[in-house]
Amino acid sequence: MTSNGTTNSDRISVLIAEDSRIQAQVLQKKLSEAGFDVQVAENGALALECAQKSRPSMVISDIEMPTMTGYELCSALKTNPELRSIPFILLSTLSEPEDIIRGLHCGADNYVTKPYDPEFLIGRVHALLETPLGDGEHDEPLEVTLAGHQYKVNASSQQVLNLLVSTFENAVEKNNELIMTNQELALAKEQLTAWNEKLESLNDELTIVNGRMSRDLDAAAKVQQSLLPTESPESARIEFAWKYLPCDELAGDFLNFFALDEKHIAAFVVDVSGHGVASSLLSVTVGRLMTPQASASSLLVKPGREPGEVEIVPPVEVVNELNRRFPMADQNGLYFTIVYGVLNVETLEFRYVAAGHPPVVYAPRKGAPKLLEVPGLAVGWFDLLEWEEQCLKLEPGDRLWLYSDGVPEAMDPDMNQFGDDRLLEVVELTQGQSLAEGASLLMRTVERWGRDGSLRDDVSVLGLEAR
Repeated sequence: MTSNGTTNSDRISVLIAEDSRIQAQVLQKKLSEAGFDVQVAENGALALECAQKSRPSMVISDIEMPTMTGYELCSALKTNPELRSIPFILLSTLSEPEDIIRGLHCGADNYVTKPYDPEFLIGRVHALLETPLGDGEHDEPLEVTLAGHQYKVNASSQQVLNLLVSTFENAVEKNNELIMTNQELALAKEQLTAWNEKLESLNDELTIVNGRMSRDLDAAAKVQQSLLPTESPESARIEFAWKYLPCDELAGDFLNFFALDEKHIAAFVVDVSGHGVASSLLSVTVGRLMTPQASASSLLVKPGREPGEVEIVPPVEVVNELNRRFPMADQNGLYFTIVYGVLNVETLEFRYVAAGHPPVVYAPRKGAPKLLEVPGLAVGWFDLLEWEEQCLKLEPGDRLWLYSDGVPEAMDPDMNQFGDDRLLEVVELTQGQSLAEGASLLMRTVERWGRDGSLRDDVSVLGLEAR
């Protein structure tokens, strides 16, 4: 029995196709709270496999995805006699009229423009489930002329009506937003007129301030770099190597590793949303809280019962406390992902928690590297979240790679992602090299992937090896 009084068999199943981990997790949580049984696939091809194995009551799909787009997924379902009656909602940032026609052509039943209010989308889901769609058979093809081009649309009358009504609702919502924006612009214009009278005298002051800000940014970047690791913990059993490359002067990434006591070493990578000063300040603040100094307010260690002793705080409690201290509402909408672990240098047990962070790569001395997927939302999204603590027993020669999403999500000039598969291939190539050489190779490969010479996100890599 669920919290709203329904059994699992009564819950309507919804399949989400979304390549953004964060957006998929947020939508999954909202739909689950609304009483739906939710399954998530990270691209259209995987979503198609899921639908063929277990027929969902509805499909909600992003349009722009690797491997198979939302249009292709919709077309594949609507041409399958057993699946074509499943209601299908498209999600996209696209807004051209031709996009609506493409949605009709592939058989979509509804259309929601990003960014969207989750409650608005849930309302669309309920409305579509209450609308009979028939058996999915198409009427005669419709001839549509748009912007001087003719299109043939293979869709039923009900699908055309549903999609056009949803498009109209989108237009109304965006128009209301535009009206509010225009009102704000009118007020801003009045203010700007008054400010323009002072603009000439302020320009000289602005030049001085910009010069000062540039110097301050350079100084802040140097301070941030100085907080990164300078030496490895003294341990004959563990070796560390790391690389750190910000995409701007200040980074939203932060990493560190250090000894908590004679038997335990902590390691973590933090990735704050966004870029610039605000993200950098939050990353540094979190990094400075993650200190091995024992005190009543310390996150990682607490004073033990005996003088000089320390008590190691479990990783799951550390992340819970971070979530309590840094709610997104109090951080101007910023949140962060983190992977934090504690390694016992005697038993080589690595206990860790990943909160919305890319999976850890485990590279055994003998065998192929693999991703250790750990479900969990980012820190700051919701109160009273719970994470699961994982435990991995290492053997001599085994390696672990912690990294920010700037690695798998790095883009080449054609907007292709570096991806998890390519990451595993590079890690496997590093197995015959030293840990430091492996970290350098991984960073160089990511940099070369963006052949235009610019990174769109910070890149952090932290490797550890059991000797």
